[in-house]
Amino acid sequence: MSGLAYLDAAELRSLLIGGALSVHELVEATLDRAVALNPRLNAFVTIDRAGALAAATEADALIAADGHAAFAARPLLGIPVSIKDLTPTEGLRTTRGSVPLREHVPAEDAPVVARLRTAGAIVTGKTNTSEDGWSGGCVNRLVGATANPWDPSRTPGGSSGGSAAAVAAGIGPLATGTDGAGSIRIPAAFCGVVGFKPSLGRVPYVPVSAELLSHCGVLARTVADAAAAFDVLAGPDPRDSFCLDGPPAPATPGPLRIGWIDGLGAPAPEPEIAGLARAAVAALGDFGHEIEVTTPPFDDPYQTLATILACADAAGHLDRPDPVEPERWSAIRFGRTRSAVELAVAEQARTELCDRVRRRMARFDLLATPTVPIAPFPVDQHGPVPPVAKGDASWLAWTPNTYPFNLTGQPAISVPAGLTAGGIPVGVQLIGRWRADLTVLRAAAELECARPWRHLYRRVPVAEEETHDQPSVR
Repeated sequence: MSGLAYLDAAELRSLLIGGALSVHELVEATLDRAVALNPRLNAFVTIDRAGALAAATEADALIAADGHAAFAARPLLGIPVSIKDLTPTEGLRTTRGSVPLREHVPAEDAPVVARLRTAGAIVTGKTNTSEDGWSGGCVNRLVGATANPWDPSRTPGGSSGGSAAAVAAGIGPLATGTDGAGSIRIPAAFCGVVGFKPSLGRVPYVPVSAELLSHCGVLARTVADAAAAFDVLAGPDPRDSFCLDGPPAPATPGPLRIGWIDGLGAPAPEPEIAGLARAAVAALGDFGHEIEVTTPPFDDPYQTLATILACADAAGHLDRPDPVEPERWSAIRFGRTRSAVELAVAEQARTELCDRVRRRMARFDLLATPTVPIAPFPVDQHGPVPPVAKGDASWLAWTPNTYPFNLTGQPAISVPAGLTAGGIPVGVQLIGRWRADLTVLRAAAELECARPWRHLYRRVPVAEEETHDQPSVR
């Protein structure tokens, strides 16, 4: 797999179209790499060798029968993709990182999975998450912690940590993620990959999340791959009544006005992180974009987020066993003690936040920040220790640059800004106006051109430490 591991989906597609590679060869190599690296990474809860190879055989037969026409109708034909274990997959267990759901097998695919399969992608397995995606770490009681490929003693971030770790380690070019407070962008930053959270409602989220903060999105190693996956995933579905109709707004042409903000609340970004992110955004000036330092358009909305999230989490556990993790139980208990008035106040604050951001973005096409203000914390933690304290429920308080844009529903992407002196990735976040997904992707692609990062993946330490121990494989 070493020759294929860090090729992007577009390059793999060219090899498949040209006949230099079969889908079976590609998928088998990807599965072998997953099996080899998973004992170190613990990125996968389930590796679906049987299902993936059967789908690969079908894809090769389709190509043999239809030739290039097979690819014309299926933009991701033969491309391996892993699915976050929060997302339902027909016939393939979906545990949500939860012990009570360890053997749960859904009867149908979520829309994002169905669309990937229709586009020809090959599902290789399910990636690890915190239980129900509740924290910004990637550890649960079911299978334990996922390791960061750049430093296995550290977290990959969460809750889409398994997906980010797999992509960073070259186990397929694409993975799905979900993001309710930063769960795509945090692990993208910590693992040095691209993490795109589209506008709320642009990609259907099924089962619909009670708090209406969660987005489905994608993790990839290139912006082009993320954009290709987004094109497949976007569009309404009747199972999600909050989906947006119509296509995304066209990308804004010409020079963009970009507002740079160091941080949106405590903790302030570590100096090295802020410096790398700021330098990356400055490179967009090479494309004629105007970069202006600006101030946050709002006060830290953490209490609004915590109230809405905790109330939804408490409602989801009315008929389920209480979780064992003390940190999570603290958040659920907080939700159970909120009144209807307090929840209504939080929802009103969310509305006011959206209006403040809308007014500020009348001046800017994009905002830019460091994605996460801190370096990855130890691998077995849900957050930094000592925790960042913001009231009675502070489990996500340490990531103030990501959660505001779940409350507002704006599209946001994290792309690599470089490596620290210690060799740990740093991400920079670009945030667009609501529904301006393609403008975000345009600017991210230009940043990738100005500050290329693909060569960095050859330096991922875990990727070159393959072991032949065997994880559980379906």
